[in-house]
Amino acid sequence: MKNGERLAAVDLGSNSFRLEISIMHNGHLQRVEYLKETVRQGGGLDADSNLSEEAMERGWQCLARFGERLRDFRPSQVSALATQTLREARNRQAFLNKGQQLLGHPIEVISGQEEARLIYQGVTYLLPRNVQEQRLVIDIGGRSTEVIAGTGRVSLEAVSLPFGSVSWSQRFFAEGKLSAKCFAKAEVAANAIIEEHLGRFSLYPRDHVYGASGTMGAVAQALSQLGGEKQIITREGVERLKAMLIEAQHIDNLQFAGLRDDRKPVIGGGISILLALMNMFGMERMQISEGALRQGALLDLVQRDDHDAKRRDIRQNSVASLIQRFGYDRAQGERIASVGQAIWTALNPHGQWSDDDLQTLQWAGQLHEIGVSIAYERFHHHGAYILHYGDCPGFLPSERERLANLIVGHRGKLKKVAAAIEQDASFAYQLMCLRLAVLLCNARKDPQLQALQWALQKDGSVAVSVSRDWTLSHPQSYYLLQEEASTWEKMPIHLSISVD
Repeated sequence: MKNGERLAAVDLGSNSFRLEISIMHNGHLQRVEYLKETVRQGGGLDADSNLSEEAMERGWQCLARFGERLRDFRPSQVSALATQTLREARNRQAFLNKGQQLLGHPIEVISGQEEARLIYQGVTYLLPRNVQEQRLVIDIGGRSTEVIAGTGRVSLEAVSLPFGSVSWSQRFFAEGKLSAKCFAKAEVAANAIIEEHLGRFSLYPRDHVYGASGTMGAVAQALSQLGGEKQIITREGVERLKAMLIEAQHIDNLQFAGLRDDRKPVIGGGISILLALMNMFGMERMQISEGALRQGALLDLVQRDDHDAKRRDIRQNSVASLIQRFGYDRAQGERIASVGQAIWTALNPHGQWSDDDLQTLQWAGQLHEIGVSIAYERFHHHGAYILHYGDCPGFLPSERERLANLIVGHRGKLKKVAAAIEQDASFAYQLMCLRLAVLLCNARKDPQLQALQWALQKDGSVAVSVSRDWTLSHPQSYYLLQEEASTWEKMPIHLSISVD
Protein backbone atom coordinates (compact mmCIF):
# COMPACT_ATOMS: atom_id res chain seq x y z
CA MET A 1 0.00 0.00 0.00
CA LYS A 2 1.38 3.39 -1.02
CA ASN A 3 2.10 6.30 1.29
CA GLY A 4 -0.83 8.71 1.40
CA GLU A 5 -3.44 6.15 0.38
CA ARG A 6 -6.70 6.62 2.26
CA LEU A 7 -8.60 3.95 4.14
CA ALA A 8 -11.89 4.23 5.99
CA ALA A 9 -13.61 2.20 8.69
CA VAL A 10 -17.28 2.59 9.61
CA ASP A 11 -18.39 1.13 12.95
CA LEU A 12 -22.15 0.74 13.32
CA GLY A 13 -22.27 0.31 17.08
CA SER A 14 -25.32 -0.05 19.28
CA ASN A 15 -24.85 3.38 20.85
CA SER A 16 -22.84 5.33 18.26
CA PHE A 17 -21.92 5.18 14.59
CA ARG A 18 -18.31 6.13 13.88
CA LEU A 19 -16.30 6.90 10.76
CA GLU A 20 -12.53 6.93 10.86
CA ILE A 21 -10.40 7.88 7.86
CA SER A 22 -6.66 7.22 7.94
CA ILE A 23 -3.79 7.40 5.51
CA MET A 24 -0.76 5.20 5.24
CA HIS A 25 2.31 7.15 6.33
CA ASN A 26 5.69 5.38 6.36
CA GLY A 27 4.01 2.03 6.92
CA HIS A 28 1.72 3.24 9.70
CA LEU A 29 -1.90 4.34 9.87
CA GLN A 30 -2.36 8.04 10.59
CA ARG A 31 -5.82 9.37 11.43
CA VAL A 32 -6.89 12.31 9.28
CA GLU A 33 -10.61 12.45 10.11
CA TYR A 34 -12.93 11.05 12.75
CA LEU A 35 -16.71 11.44 12.90
CA LYS A 36 -19.00 10.12 15.62
CA GLU A 37 -22.77 10.35 15.96
CA THR A 38 -24.82 9.09 18.90
CA VAL A 39 -27.47 7.10 17.07
CA ARG A 40 -28.46 4.89 20.01
CA GLN A 41 -29.81 2.28 17.64
CA GLY A 42 -29.62 -0.42 20.30
CA GLY A 43 -32.32 1.41 22.22
CA GLY A 44 -34.67 0.99 19.27
CA LEU A 45 -35.03 -2.80 19.52
CA ASP A 46 -38.51 -3.83 20.66
CA ALA A 47 -39.53 -6.96 22.57
CA ASP A 48 -39.59 -8.95 19.31
CA SER A 49 -36.05 -7.80 18.40
CA ASN A 50 -37.24 -5.54 15.60
CA LEU A 51 -35.71 -2.12 15.04
CA SER A 52 -38.22 0.70 15.25
CA GLU A 53 -38.75 3.00 12.28
CA GLU A 54 -37.31 5.86 14.35
CA ALA A 55 -34.13 3.92 15.14
CA MET A 56 -33.68 2.94 11.51
CA GLU A 57 -34.25 6.50 10.37
CA ARG A 58 -31.61 7.81 12.80
CA GLY A 59 -29.16 5.26 11.41
CA TRP A 60 -30.00 6.04 7.78
CA GLN A 61 -29.54 9.76 8.27
CA CYS A 62 -26.11 9.17 9.81
CA LEU A 63 -25.06 6.77 7.03
CA ALA A 64 -26.15 9.31 4.42
CA ARG A 65 -23.80 11.86 5.96
CA PHE A 66 -20.97 9.31 6.14
CA GLY A 67 -21.71 8.27 2.57
CA GLU A 68 -21.18 11.81 1.31
CA ARG A 69 -17.72 11.75 2.87
CA LEU A 70 -16.91 8.35 1.31
CA ARG A 71 -18.29 9.06 -2.14
CA ASP A 72 -14.92 8.87 -3.94
CA PHE A 73 -13.54 5.88 -2.01
CA ARG A 74 -13.04 2.56 -3.80
CA PRO A 75 -14.69 -0.53 -2.25
CA SER A 76 -11.25 -1.89 -1.29
CA GLN A 77 -10.64 1.25 0.78
CA VAL A 78 -13.70 0.95 3.02
CA SER A 79 -14.69 -1.50 5.75
CA ALA A 80 -18.19 -0.98 7.18
CA LEU A 81 -19.03 -3.29 10.08
CA ALA A 82 -22.17 -3.70 12.19
CA THR A 83 -22.20 -5.34 15.60
CA GLN A 84 -24.60 -6.57 18.26
CA THR A 85 -27.75 -4.56 17.56
CA LEU A 86 -27.88 -5.67 13.94
CA ARG A 87 -26.89 -9.19 14.96
CA GLU A 88 -30.04 -9.25 17.06
CA ALA A 89 -32.42 -7.30 14.82
CA ARG A 90 -34.85 -9.56 12.98
CA ASN A 91 -35.53 -6.82 10.42
CA ARG A 92 -31.86 -5.98 9.90
CA GLN A 93 -32.00 -6.67 6.17
CA ALA A 94 -34.51 -3.87 5.67
CA PHE A 95 -32.14 -1.50 7.44
CA LEU A 96 -29.10 -2.79 5.59
CA ASN A 97 -30.65 -2.58 2.12
CA LYS A 98 -31.26 1.15 2.40
CA GLY A 99 -28.23 1.78 4.61
CA GLN A 100 -25.82 0.33 2.04
CA GLN A 101 -27.31 2.51 -0.69
CA LEU A 102 -26.89 5.62 1.43
CA LEU A 103 -23.38 4.75 2.52
CA GLY A 104 -22.34 3.66 -0.97
CA HIS A 105 -20.52 0.60 0.37
CA PRO A 106 -21.46 -2.87 1.65
CA ILE A 107 -22.13 -3.29 5.36
CA GLU A 108 -21.09 -6.56 7.00
CA VAL A 109 -22.79 -7.80 10.19
CA ILE A 110 -19.91 -9.53 11.96
CA SER A 111 -20.05 -12.18 14.68
CA GLY A 112 -19.18 -11.50 18.29
CA GLN A 113 -15.97 -13.52 17.95
CA GLU A 114 -14.89 -11.53 14.90
CA GLU A 115 -15.71 -8.29 16.70
CA ALA A 116 -13.52 -9.39 19.61
CA ARG A 117 -10.63 -10.26 17.29
CA LEU A 118 -10.77 -6.88 15.57
CA ILE A 119 -10.98 -5.03 18.89
CA TYR A 120 -7.86 -6.78 20.19
CA GLN A 121 -6.07 -6.12 16.91
CA GLY A 122 -6.99 -2.43 17.02
CA VAL A 123 -6.11 -1.98 20.69
CA THR A 124 -2.73 -3.68 20.52
CA TYR A 125 -1.76 -1.88 17.30
CA LEU A 126 -1.60 1.38 19.26
CA LEU A 127 0.26 -0.17 22.21
CA PRO A 128 4.04 -0.57 22.45
CA ARG A 129 5.24 -3.53 20.40
CA ASN A 130 5.89 -6.04 23.17
CA VAL A 131 5.61 -9.58 21.83
CA GLN A 132 5.80 -11.14 25.31
CA GLU A 133 3.35 -8.98 27.24
CA GLN A 134 0.24 -10.92 28.27
CA ARG A 135 -2.71 -8.62 27.79
CA LEU A 136 -6.38 -8.54 28.71
CA VAL A 137 -8.57 -6.23 26.62
CA ILE A 138 -12.14 -5.26 27.56
CA ASP A 139 -14.63 -3.33 25.44
CA ILE A 140 -18.07 -2.47 26.86
CA GLY A 141 -20.30 -1.64 23.91
CA GLY A 142 -23.95 -0.72 23.72
CA ARG A 143 -25.37 -4.27 23.64
CA SER A 144 -22.33 -6.54 23.91
CA THR A 145 -19.11 -6.67 25.88
CA GLU A 146 -15.94 -8.26 24.54
CA VAL A 147 -13.20 -9.76 26.71
CA ILE A 148 -10.04 -10.85 24.91
CA ALA A 149 -6.77 -12.26 26.23
CA GLY A 150 -3.58 -12.55 24.23
CA THR A 151 0.15 -12.20 24.07
CA GLY A 152 1.60 -9.23 22.24
CA ARG A 153 -0.57 -8.65 19.18
CA VAL A 154 -1.89 -12.21 19.02
CA SER A 155 -5.31 -12.87 20.55
CA LEU A 156 -5.60 -16.29 22.17
CA GLU A 157 -8.95 -16.35 23.95
CA ALA A 158 -12.06 -14.25 23.39
CA VAL A 159 -15.69 -14.06 24.40
CA SER A 160 -18.54 -11.74 23.43
CA LEU A 161 -20.96 -11.30 26.32
CA PRO A 162 -24.63 -10.42 25.60
CA PHE A 163 -24.87 -7.18 27.56
CA GLY A 164 -23.78 -3.58 27.16
CA SER A 165 -24.30 -0.08 28.46
CA VAL A 166 -27.49 0.50 26.43
CA SER A 167 -29.23 -2.81 27.09
CA TRP A 168 -28.29 -2.89 30.80
CA SER A 169 -29.43 0.72 31.29
CA GLN A 170 -32.76 -0.07 29.67
CA ARG A 171 -33.21 -3.20 31.76
CA PHE A 172 -32.04 -2.07 35.21
CA PHE A 173 -32.08 1.73 35.16
CA ALA A 174 -35.47 2.38 33.58
CA GLU A 175 -36.52 6.00 33.19
CA GLY A 176 -33.07 7.16 34.27
CA LYS A 177 -33.36 6.09 37.92
CA LEU A 178 -30.06 5.49 39.74
CA SER A 179 -30.45 3.61 43.03
CA ALA A 180 -28.40 1.18 45.08
CA LYS A 181 -31.06 -1.45 44.43
CA CYS A 182 -30.78 -0.93 40.65
CA PHE A 183 -27.00 -1.30 40.76
CA ALA A 184 -27.20 -4.42 42.92
CA LYS A 185 -29.57 -6.15 40.51
CA ALA A 186 -27.53 -5.12 37.46
CA GLU A 187 -24.25 -6.37 38.93
CA VAL A 188 -25.70 -9.69 40.08
CA ALA A 189 -27.16 -10.32 36.62
CA ALA A 190 -23.84 -9.45 34.97
CA ASN A 191 -21.92 -11.65 37.43
CA ALA A 192 -24.06 -14.65 36.50
CA ILE A 193 -23.15 -14.27 32.82
CA ILE A 194 -19.47 -13.53 33.44
CA GLU A 195 -19.02 -16.47 35.83
CA GLU A 196 -19.71 -18.96 33.05
CA HIS A 197 -16.64 -17.75 31.13
CA LEU A 198 -14.16 -17.03 33.93
CA GLY A 199 -12.37 -20.36 33.60
CA ARG A 200 -11.32 -19.59 30.04
CA PHE A 201 -9.22 -16.67 31.30
CA SER A 202 -7.79 -18.22 34.47
CA LEU A 203 -4.31 -18.69 32.96
CA TYR A 204 -3.94 -15.05 31.95
CA PRO A 205 -2.58 -12.53 34.49
CA ARG A 206 -4.32 -9.23 35.24
CA ASP A 207 -1.14 -7.15 35.18
CA HIS A 208 -1.77 -5.50 31.79
CA VAL A 209 -5.47 -4.75 31.32
CA TYR A 210 -6.67 -2.34 28.65
CA GLY A 211 -10.10 -0.78 28.24
CA ALA A 212 -11.45 0.30 24.87
CA SER A 213 -14.26 2.43 23.45
CA GLY A 214 -16.96 4.71 24.81
CA THR A 215 -17.86 3.48 28.28
CA MET A 216 -14.23 3.09 29.30
CA GLY A 217 -13.32 6.52 27.95
CA ALA A 218 -16.26 8.18 29.69
CA VAL A 219 -15.43 6.58 33.04
CA ALA A 220 -11.73 7.45 32.76
CA GLN A 221 -12.60 11.05 31.88
CA ALA A 222 -14.95 11.37 34.86
CA LEU A 223 -12.37 9.87 37.24
CA SER A 224 -9.69 12.21 35.90
CA GLN A 225 -11.91 15.20 36.69
CA LEU A 226 -12.26 13.80 40.22
CA GLY A 227 -8.49 13.80 40.68
CA GLY A 228 -7.58 10.38 39.33
CA GLU A 229 -4.76 9.48 36.95
CA LYS A 230 -5.35 10.31 33.31
CA GLN A 231 -6.33 7.35 31.13
CA ILE A 232 -6.48 5.04 34.17
CA ILE A 233 -9.50 3.34 35.72
CA THR A 234 -9.25 1.89 39.24
CA ARG A 235 -11.78 -0.27 41.01
CA GLU A 236 -11.75 2.15 43.93
CA GLY A 237 -12.47 5.02 41.56
CA VAL A 238 -15.37 3.21 39.88
CA GLU A 239 -16.91 2.43 43.29
CA ARG A 240 -16.63 6.12 44.14
CA LEU A 241 -18.29 7.06 40.87
CA LYS A 242 -21.09 4.56 41.51
CA ALA A 243 -21.71 6.10 44.97
CA MET A 244 -22.01 9.54 43.36
CA LEU A 245 -24.52 8.22 40.82
CA ILE A 246 -26.62 6.70 43.58
CA GLU A 247 -26.48 9.98 45.49
CA ALA A 248 -27.73 11.82 42.38
CA GLN A 249 -30.69 9.37 42.18
CA HIS A 250 -31.49 10.26 38.55
CA ILE A 251 -29.55 10.95 35.36
CA ASP A 252 -31.12 14.43 35.14
CA ASN A 253 -29.29 15.34 38.33
CA LEU A 254 -25.83 14.34 37.11
CA GLN A 255 -23.43 17.25 37.09
CA PHE A 256 -20.09 15.45 36.66
CA ALA A 257 -17.38 17.38 34.87
CA GLY A 258 -16.22 15.40 31.86
CA LEU A 259 -19.43 13.35 31.51
CA ARG A 260 -21.11 14.30 28.23
CA ASP A 261 -24.88 14.60 28.00
CA ASP A 262 -25.12 11.80 25.43
CA ARG A 263 -23.37 9.41 27.83
CA LYS A 264 -25.63 10.09 30.85
CA PRO A 265 -28.58 7.87 29.78
CA VAL A 266 -26.30 4.80 29.56
CA ILE A 267 -23.80 5.46 32.34
CA GLY A 268 -25.67 3.33 34.90
CA GLY A 269 -25.52 0.22 32.76
CA GLY A 270 -21.91 0.87 31.81
CA ILE A 271 -20.73 1.36 35.41
CA SER A 272 -22.55 -1.74 36.68
CA ILE A 273 -21.00 -3.93 33.96
CA LEU A 274 -17.54 -2.46 34.53
CA LEU A 275 -17.71 -3.13 38.28
CA ALA A 276 -18.95 -6.68 37.70
CA LEU A 277 -16.03 -7.34 35.34
CA MET A 278 -13.44 -5.85 37.69
CA ASN A 279 -14.79 -7.77 40.67
CA MET A 280 -15.22 -11.10 38.91
CA PHE A 281 -11.87 -10.95 37.11
CA GLY A 282 -10.02 -9.57 40.12
CA MET A 283 -8.82 -6.41 38.34
CA GLU A 284 -7.73 -3.42 40.40
CA ARG A 285 -6.88 -1.07 37.54
CA MET A 286 -6.85 -0.80 33.77
CA GLN A 287 -5.36 1.53 31.21
CA ILE A 288 -7.43 3.20 28.51
CA SER A 289 -6.38 2.43 24.96
CA GLU A 290 -6.90 4.68 21.95
CA GLY A 291 -7.37 1.65 19.70
CA ALA A 292 -10.68 -0.07 19.06
CA LEU A 293 -12.68 -1.98 16.44
CA ARG A 294 -12.09 0.69 13.80
CA GLN A 295 -8.32 0.36 13.90
CA GLY A 296 -8.63 -3.41 13.70
CA ALA A 297 -10.80 -3.08 10.59
CA LEU A 298 -8.31 -0.67 9.00
CA LEU A 299 -5.46 -3.10 9.64
CA ASP A 300 -7.41 -5.86 7.90
CA LEU A 301 -7.76 -3.58 4.87
CA VAL A 302 -4.00 -3.01 4.87
CA GLN A 303 -3.26 -6.72 5.01
CA ARG A 304 -5.64 -7.49 2.17
CA ASP A 305 -4.23 -4.80 -0.13
CA ASP A 306 -0.52 -4.87 0.66
CA HIS A 307 1.20 -7.78 -1.07
CA ASP A 308 4.00 -7.72 1.50
CA ALA A 309 1.40 -8.11 4.25
CA LYS A 310 -0.66 -10.86 2.61
CA ARG A 311 1.43 -13.51 4.29
CA ARG A 312 0.15 -12.04 7.58
CA ASP A 313 -3.46 -12.09 6.40
CA ILE A 314 -5.43 -13.71 9.20
CA ARG A 315 -7.58 -15.47 6.60
CA GLN A 316 -4.59 -17.57 5.55
CA ASN A 317 -4.28 -18.76 9.13
CA SER A 318 -8.01 -19.56 9.23
CA VAL A 319 -7.76 -21.69 6.08
CA ALA A 320 -4.73 -23.51 7.48
CA SER A 321 -6.63 -24.14 10.72
CA LEU A 322 -9.65 -25.54 8.86
CA ILE A 323 -7.39 -27.85 6.84
CA GLN A 324 -5.69 -29.04 10.02
CA ARG A 325 -8.99 -29.74 11.77
CA PHE A 326 -11.02 -31.09 8.88
CA GLY A 327 -8.52 -31.87 6.13
CA TYR A 328 -9.07 -35.14 4.28
CA ASP A 329 -6.54 -35.25 1.42
CA ARG A 330 -4.36 -32.16 1.61
CA ALA A 331 -2.42 -33.06 -1.53
CA GLN A 332 -5.67 -33.23 -3.49
CA GLY A 333 -6.75 -29.88 -2.12
CA GLU A 334 -3.50 -28.27 -3.26
CA ARG A 335 -3.85 -30.01 -6.64
CA ILE A 336 -7.36 -28.65 -7.15
CA ALA A 337 -6.23 -25.16 -6.13
CA SER A 338 -3.32 -25.29 -8.58
CA VAL A 339 -5.38 -26.58 -11.53
CA GLY A 340 -8.17 -24.10 -10.80
CA GLN A 341 -5.61 -21.30 -10.82
CA ALA A 342 -4.22 -22.48 -14.18
CA ILE A 343 -7.68 -22.45 -15.79
CA TRP A 344 -8.54 -19.09 -14.21
CA THR A 345 -5.30 -17.54 -15.47
CA ALA A 346 -5.90 -18.85 -19.00
CA LEU A 347 -9.37 -17.27 -19.01
CA ASN A 348 -8.14 -14.01 -17.50
CA PRO A 349 -5.26 -12.88 -19.75
CA HIS A 350 -6.11 -9.19 -19.40
CA GLY A 351 -6.64 -9.23 -15.65
CA GLN A 352 -10.32 -8.31 -15.73
CA TRP A 353 -10.89 -10.36 -12.60
CA SER A 354 -9.19 -9.47 -9.33
CA ASP A 355 -6.44 -11.19 -7.39
CA ASP A 356 -8.90 -11.51 -4.51
CA ASP A 357 -11.20 -13.57 -6.74
CA LEU A 358 -8.30 -15.88 -7.59
CA GLN A 359 -7.34 -16.18 -3.93
CA THR A 360 -10.90 -17.17 -3.03
CA LEU A 361 -10.88 -19.81 -5.79
CA GLN A 362 -7.63 -21.25 -4.42
CA TRP A 363 -9.02 -21.37 -0.88
CA ALA A 364 -12.13 -23.12 -2.17
CA GLY A 365 -9.92 -25.69 -3.87
CA GLN A 366 -7.96 -26.33 -0.70
CA LEU A 367 -11.12 -26.64 1.38
CA HIS A 368 -13.49 -28.37 -1.05
CA GLU A 369 -13.32 -31.76 0.73
CA ILE A 370 -13.35 -30.69 4.39
CA GLY A 371 -16.91 -31.98 4.74
CA VAL A 372 -15.64 -35.56 4.32
CA SER A 373 -14.56 -35.36 7.98
CA ILE A 374 -18.27 -35.43 8.86
CA ALA A 375 -19.48 -37.94 6.26
CA TYR A 376 -18.70 -38.71 2.64
CA GLU A 377 -22.36 -38.65 1.63
CA ARG A 378 -23.27 -35.05 0.81
CA PHE A 379 -19.81 -33.96 1.94
CA HIS A 380 -20.02 -30.77 -0.14
CA HIS A 381 -23.05 -29.74 1.94
CA HIS A 382 -21.18 -30.55 5.15
CA GLY A 383 -18.23 -28.48 3.96
CA ALA A 384 -20.49 -25.51 3.25
CA TYR A 385 -21.98 -25.88 6.74
CA ILE A 386 -18.52 -25.71 8.31
CA LEU A 387 -17.78 -22.51 6.39
CA HIS A 388 -21.12 -21.00 7.40
CA TYR A 389 -20.93 -21.78 11.10
CA GLY A 390 -17.33 -22.66 11.91
CA ASP A 391 -14.70 -20.36 13.41
CA CYS A 392 -13.11 -18.47 10.49
CA PRO A 393 -11.36 -15.36 11.87
CA GLY A 394 -10.73 -12.65 9.31
CA PHE A 395 -13.44 -13.67 6.87
CA LEU A 396 -16.34 -11.27 6.44
CA PRO A 397 -19.80 -12.87 6.39
CA SER A 398 -20.10 -12.24 2.63
CA GLU A 399 -16.75 -13.95 2.05
CA ARG A 400 -17.80 -16.97 4.08
CA GLU A 401 -21.02 -17.12 2.10
CA ARG A 402 -19.08 -17.06 -1.17
CA LEU A 403 -16.71 -19.82 -0.08
CA ALA A 404 -19.61 -21.91 1.20
CA ASN A 405 -21.43 -21.51 -2.12
CA LEU A 406 -18.32 -22.54 -4.04
CA ILE A 407 -17.90 -25.64 -1.88
CA VAL A 408 -21.54 -26.72 -2.01
CA GLY A 409 -21.64 -26.01 -5.75
CA HIS A 410 -18.42 -27.75 -6.75
CA ARG A 411 -20.26 -30.99 -7.47
CA GLY A 412 -23.75 -32.06 -8.45
CA LYS A 413 -26.40 -29.92 -10.07
CA LEU A 414 -26.11 -26.15 -10.25
CA LYS A 415 -29.68 -25.42 -9.17
CA LYS A 416 -28.64 -24.98 -5.54
CA VAL A 417 -26.33 -22.05 -6.45
CA ALA A 418 -28.20 -20.78 -9.51
CA ALA A 419 -29.10 -17.47 -7.85
CA ALA A 420 -25.45 -16.74 -7.02
CA ILE A 421 -24.40 -17.62 -10.59
CA GLU A 422 -27.00 -15.29 -12.09
CA GLN A 423 -26.21 -12.40 -9.74
CA ASP A 424 -22.40 -12.49 -9.91
CA ALA A 425 -20.44 -13.31 -13.05
CA SER A 426 -17.09 -13.59 -11.24
CA PHE A 427 -18.61 -16.19 -8.91
CA ALA A 428 -19.86 -18.13 -11.93
CA TYR A 429 -16.37 -18.27 -13.43
CA GLN A 430 -14.85 -19.19 -10.06
CA LEU A 431 -17.30 -22.05 -9.74
CA MET A 432 -16.72 -23.27 -13.29
CA CYS A 433 -12.95 -23.27 -12.77
CA LEU A 434 -13.35 -25.16 -9.49
CA ARG A 435 -15.67 -27.77 -11.00
CA LEU A 436 -13.40 -28.25 -14.01
CA ALA A 437 -10.38 -28.66 -11.72
CA VAL A 438 -12.21 -31.29 -9.65
CA LEU A 439 -13.26 -33.36 -12.66
CA LEU A 440 -9.83 -33.19 -14.29
CA CYS A 441 -8.24 -34.38 -11.04
CA ASN A 442 -10.81 -37.13 -10.47
CA ALA A 443 -8.07 -39.80 -10.43
CA ARG A 444 -6.21 -37.78 -7.73
CA LYS A 445 -3.32 -37.26 -10.11
CA ASP A 446 -1.98 -34.18 -11.86
CA PRO A 447 -3.83 -33.80 -15.18
CA GLN A 448 -2.13 -33.19 -18.54
CA LEU A 449 -3.04 -29.51 -18.74
CA GLN A 450 -0.87 -28.99 -21.82
CA ALA A 451 -3.39 -31.06 -23.79
CA LEU A 452 -6.22 -28.62 -23.04
CA GLN A 453 -6.58 -25.03 -24.26
CA TRP A 454 -8.95 -22.60 -22.54
CA ALA A 455 -10.47 -19.42 -23.94
CA LEU A 456 -13.06 -16.87 -22.88
CA GLN A 457 -15.34 -16.05 -25.80
CA LYS A 458 -16.77 -12.61 -26.62
CA ASP A 459 -20.22 -13.73 -25.47
CA GLY A 460 -18.79 -14.73 -22.07
CA SER A 461 -18.88 -18.47 -22.67
CA VAL A 462 -15.87 -20.68 -21.95
CA ALA A 463 -14.39 -22.81 -24.73
CA VAL A 464 -12.03 -25.71 -24.21
CA SER A 465 -10.24 -27.52 -27.00
CA VAL A 466 -8.66 -30.90 -26.35
CA SER A 467 -6.40 -33.09 -28.42
CA ARG A 468 -7.68 -36.31 -29.98
CA ASP A 469 -4.96 -38.27 -28.20
CA TRP A 470 -6.08 -36.89 -24.86
CA THR A 471 -9.69 -38.02 -25.38
CA LEU A 472 -8.46 -41.53 -26.18
CA SER A 473 -6.07 -41.78 -23.24
CA HIS A 474 -8.48 -40.11 -20.75
CA PRO A 475 -11.96 -41.38 -21.70
CA GLN A 476 -13.34 -40.89 -18.18
CA SER A 477 -12.18 -37.28 -17.98
CA TYR A 478 -13.50 -36.57 -21.48
CA TYR A 479 -16.88 -38.03 -20.54
CA LEU A 480 -17.00 -35.91 -17.38
CA LEU A 481 -16.05 -32.84 -19.39
CA GLN A 482 -18.95 -33.44 -21.78
CA GLU A 483 -21.33 -33.93 -18.84
CA GLU A 484 -20.10 -30.66 -17.33
CA ALA A 485 -20.84 -28.80 -20.56
CA SER A 486 -24.40 -30.11 -20.41
CA THR A 487 -24.72 -28.97 -16.80
CA TRP A 488 -24.03 -25.34 -17.76
CA GLU A 489 -26.46 -25.24 -20.71
CA LYS A 490 -29.22 -23.50 -18.71
CA MET A 491 -26.87 -21.07 -16.96
CA PRO A 492 -25.94 -17.52 -18.06
CA ILE A 493 -22.47 -18.72 -19.12
CA HIS A 494 -21.88 -21.84 -21.19
CA LEU A 495 -19.08 -24.33 -21.65
CA SER A 496 -18.24 -25.70 -25.10
CA ILE A 497 -15.81 -28.48 -26.06
CA SER A 498 -13.97 -29.05 -29.32
CA VAL A 499 -11.58 -31.83 -30.27
CA ASP A 500 -8.54 -31.06 -32.43
